[in-house]
Amino acid sequence: MNPRIALLLPTALLLAACQGDQPAPSQATPAPTPVAAISTPPPAYPAEVACTGGEGTSVLKVSIGPAGIPEQVVVLTSSGIPALDQAAQAAVEGWKFRAATRNGQPVSASIQVPVTFRLPAELPNDCYLVQERLRRGG
Repeated sequence: MNPRIALLLPTALLLAACQGDQPAPSQATPAPTPVAAISTPPPAYPAEVACTGGEGTSVLKVSIGPAGIPEQVVVLTSSGIPALDQAAQAAVEGWKFRAATRNGQPVSASIQVPVTFRLPAELPNDCYLVQERLRRGG
């Protein structure tokens, strides 16, 4: 046998044996997953704002814990109407999420959520009362 082949053959066999130490594809680390919304009911549109024609978008930073529940909701960008920002914040605090995961385990994560308020096709029935109260200064 050629002396070079005699030296290379054990090395090749040793390398082939080391390949068995690799984890099987089924044992691979799970890929991380992002936060996913489960239940996101829309916020209540404040009647006073709707009756006066107020619209806008509030952008919120939502910190979601491993249980999928918002732990902190902060207004990043105001709609320009405090009542809309408060309504958006109150609604998002009650939303439910599937937590992000890392290595197959739920982890905390933060996301940005825009909440847009557009005037409804039909204004609330009590708009007349709201407008009359505002006209009188109260």
